[in-house]
Amino acid sequence: MTVLAIDQSTSATKALLFDSSGQCLDHESREHRQYYPRPGWVEHDAEEIWQNALSTLRAVIERHTARLGEIACLSLTNQRETVVVFDRATGKPLHPAIVWQCRRSDSLCAQHAAAGLGPLIQRKTGLLLDAYFSASKLQWLVREHPETARRLADGSALIGTIDTYLIYRLTRGAVFATDVTNASRTLLFDLSRRDWDDGLCAIWEVPRRALAEIRDCDATFGETTLDGALPRPLPIRGVLGDSQASLFAQRCFTPGSAKITFGTGTSVLLNVGAAPKFSSNGIASAVAWQLGGEPTYAFEGIIISSAATLTWLRDQLGFVREIGELETLASSVTDNGGVYLVPAFSGLGLPHWQPAARAAITGLSGQSDRRHVARAALESIAYQIRDVLDALRIEASLPLAEIRADGGPTANRLLMQFTADLTRTHLRVSAMAHGSALGAALAGLLGSGVFQSVRELASIQREEIVYVPTMPVAQADMLHAGWKRAVRSVLPPA
Repeated sequence: MTVLAIDQSTSATKALLFDSSGQCLDHESREHRQYYPRPGWVEHDAEEIWQNALSTLRAVIERHTARLGEIACLSLTNQRETVVVFDRATGKPLHPAIVWQCRRSDSLCAQHAAAGLGPLIQRKTGLLLDAYFSASKLQWLVREHPETARRLADGSALIGTIDTYLIYRLTRGAVFATDVTNASRTLLFDLSRRDWDDGLCAIWEVPRRALAEIRDCDATFGETTLDGALPRPLPIRGVLGDSQASLFAQRCFTPGSAKITFGTGTSVLLNVGAAPKFSSNGIASAVAWQLGGEPTYAFEGIIISSAATLTWLRDQLGFVREIGELETLASSVTDNGGVYLVPAFSGLGLPHWQPAARAAITGLSGQSDRRHVARAALESIAYQIRDVLDALRIEASLPLAEIRADGGPTANRLLMQFTADLTRTHLRVSAMAHGSALGAALAGLLGSGVFQSVRELASIQREEIVYVPTMPVAQADMLHAGWKRAVRSVLPPA
């Protein structure tokens, strides 16, 4: 059996074909444009994303027409927190998608914090009161666009994270549903009850009737013919937010197991078991997945800008033509020359959670050149990971001496070795970069009955590269101390 999968990320949409052993047989990718209409605002064209999903899926199936009868299902993983408001009748977006990186609703979060709602929101959702998550983006839309508010109230418009929106389009409006992992990232979801919360909807002025039905990750989300491209309807099964999907792909099925997904931002997820745990130190709690009605929970450390920093060097500064050139530049010097890049383009995540922080390059001297800046950009990813792991180690009382890793930037050997050195962990990097798509596909195979349990999934062989720390501890600590000084320079006054 095979599985067709969509991986809809912050920067691109991929279609992939996997076999039942988890091998990627083919893939197709399309980037979509990033829109920055004002400082701190980030948008996507949801219609472009839909068209890219269709075109990539069609490209893959056209190359594998002989396998069409073998495809068990279509699975889906997606960028989380990004929200779309769309027309109930047509599925067409009514406003640009507001991306998880967007900070336009910071002032709304500040108002709720001043009203003392932060502890209540965190106690219910496991998340911090922050514009990173979906609800404040929706409240901004409701307040700034009265016609949108009217249509959400009367039921002619609907709200969805990207999974919901694509499922609605794929099923031609027959299924309006989301999975539990995406729902848990909205600030509208009660983590313990695993359902939308009326009180939270009232706080954020979001009509509950405009929110999707919540389903298990291995449930069926309707059928699709890809707008007529398939000869028979294909069931949609296996839906997870991208970070949780990669945790699933890494087979982190036991409490205490953890993974890092290197992407536009970086997510560090730690399996905490069958009951939710809540942090008072800025660590997010979320549903890792829910299978057959049984939930698994996770702690998450969120890094807002990782590979996005490298894209910024390429696209905004014209530093290089291809991101891969940054590794060559960075490797041509032995160290960063005292240069640090703090990538607070949209604020800083764990452990600071400072939306007002802004990016900076510090430590420049007359000897600094683009090689040192390139190295500082790569190193900034590892420094932020160390900050997150230090917080998780304290909160979970675990050594976290071994962590799995996936995502496109794992191909950068300099970054992987530096991350292992700085964090003093054995970094087990998946040889297959499509971790999120694989996780969704495995959940789809589970929902389709090809596999009967996660125990069977755990037995699937996987290739990996292991990076072992080699840098002296004192040197790693010295470099990290320099990073912390650089971060302090961009934090707003206390």
